This record gives sequence, structure tokens and C-alpha cells, in this order.
Amino acid sequence: MESVCDSILNMMILTEIRRRARHVVGPFLGLTAVVYFAYHTVQGDRGLLAWWRLNQEIKQAEESLAEVESERDRLDHRVRLLRPDHLDPDMLDERARLMLNLGRDNEVIILRPRQ
Repeated sequence: MESVCDSILNMMILTEIRRRARHVVGPFLGLTAVVYFAYHTVQGDRGLLAWWRLNQEIKQAEESLAEVESERDRLDHRVRLLRPDHLDPDMLDERARLMLNLGRDNEVIILRPRQ
């Protein structure tokens, strides 16, 4: 008789656990889904941190582009000064001295290390 009572008690406990588990499983799965999507919203390949890193890379690329464009404009200006239709005598003198490695007698030449 005691074994039958234990068996019935165990079935009642198991039934109670199943009944309560039904109320817990839905919210648990919902919470798990929310945590999953929240994590990937921040850490994922297209998440907030990746977006922030991409914006930083874009800013660096734009700064680099601005520097390169500035250098190109400077060089373009120097090239325009050497065109045959508008030849700047100072630029011609500078280029000739540089190419021939010459200087005047009264000049002081200061050598700088290459960058």
C-alpha cells in the first residue's frame, strides 16, 4: 500500500512540475530570444560596435583623402609653374639647381635628412 501511495505521490509531484513548467517555458524562450537579438544588435557583424568601427575607418579614410588631395594640388600647382606657356623663372632655377646639384658661390646649403 505504501508503494502505491508513493507512486501516486510521485505522479502528483510530476504532474505539478509539468503544470508549472508550462507557465515558465514560454517566458523563458521569449527572454532567450530577446537576449539573443540584443547581443547581436550590439556585438554582431552588423551590430552597433561594427557600425562604430566602420564610421571611424570612414573618418580616417576621409582624412587620408584630404591629405592626398592637398599634396596633389600642391604638386599640380608646381607643375603648372613649369609649363612652357607660363614658365616661372624661380621654379625653373630651383628645378635646374636640384637636377644639376649646383649652387651659387655666396649661398649656404643646408642638407636635411630624407623623410
